Amino acid sequence: MANDIFERPDLQPPSRTRLYRDKANGKVMGVCAGIADYAGFDVTLVRVCMVAAHFLTGGGTIPFYFVAGLIMPRKPAEFDYAAPEERQFWQSVRQSPSRTARDIRSRLREIDRRLADVESYVTTENRSLAREIEQLR
Repeated sequence: MANDIFERPDLQPPSRTRLYRDKANGKVMGVCAGIADYAGFDVTLVRVCMVAAHFLTGGGTIPFYFVAGLIMPRKPAEFDYAAPEERQFWQSVRQSPSRTARDIRSRLREIDRRLADVESYVTTENRSLAREIEQLR
């Protein structure tokens, strides 16, 4: 399957920032579930909006729904979320990639700072720490 991507240049590799049909969580074709997953909304809210749009347009949204269901690619199985935090992370990436990158940089700086504090504590001459280490031996 991976070779198909190289043989056919019109195919793009799967991306977590792309809009997919979510057939696993969908009712009819997975379009509303895919839109909800992509936008970070509750799927019930998207379905209610779709029904409201159906009544407001006199049924004009039905063809668009089925066309979207035929055009949108199916969500790859490897993109299923293992935890709610993972879902929130990828939704924030889709909404604002630059803000997400800043948040990650900030977290890494904080981790680096804390690691430097631990390193300086361990490497400085600390008699109480040396005593504790000797007691553990």
